[in-house]
Amino acid sequence: MNQPPNNPYNPDDREQQRQLQQEREALRLKQEQQRVRGAQRRQALDWIRNAIILLVGALEILLAMRFFLRVSLANLDNMFASFIMNLSDPFVAPFATLFISPTNADATRIFDINVLVAMVIYALLGALAIALVNYFQGPPPAQR
Repeated sequence: MNQPPNNPYNPDDREQQRQLQQEREALRLKQEQQRVRGAQRRQALDWIRNAIILLVGALEILLAMRFFLRVSLANLDNMFASFIMNLSDPFVAPFATLFISPTNADATRIFDINVLVAMVIYALLGALAIALVNYFQGPPPAQR
């Protein structure tokens, strides 16, 4: 009926308390291990997200430089200009014949619409990749 109060001097009660303490510690350890695994996963996905942002940003800058060189009558025989054009060629190639780019009367200044389209497409692909990383990361820990 009525159980006697826990007696700290009773060996059975001390054993039961020690066992409960061990179970609490095991639960805390398991929770901490889960928290550490979650933090490591978030850190890896943050690194991937930052790499995507860096690479897409660098590509956007490269394509913007190419666009500026084309529209500003840059000397394409110059080493820097030819380097930028050669480096950006593989990224513009899929869009090279998409539109006919308008030029001035003597066809020296080219407003390269294809480069602008490439910039938009690569920015959208980068945003999609970041959205996928965010999806795999899940909600922040505070919202779980």
